[in-house]
Amino acid sequence: MPSSCTSAAAPPPAWVPLKDLQDRPDSSSFPSGHTAAAFTGAVAPVWPAAGAVCGVWAVMVAAERVHSGAHYPSDVAAGGVLGLGAVALVRTAPHLLRRRVL
Repeated sequence: MPSSCTSAAAPPPAWVPLKDLQDRPDSSSFPSGHTAAAFTGAVAPVWPAAGAVCGVWAVMVAAERVHSGAHYPSDVAAGGVLGLGAVALVRTAPHLLRRRVL
């Protein structure tokens, strides 16, 4: 088993059923959760139907990361908050800059 599986970012292998340890990811790949949330947050205001589909996908990614033992639930929640926070920042930055310049 790769050493990254026992890092502080992932739950201990004892928490994951033995049969699932072979399928445990080689890395914690933290970007997956906040990238999915960010993509969903960016698409939803422009195309709500696609945003809903992306939202389901983002939740499935998050659930898989917890189920596979790659993340704690709090890691997944933090990734979602970071992703949606990034979307909010990117969407409001132009308006804030325009106010500052004009």
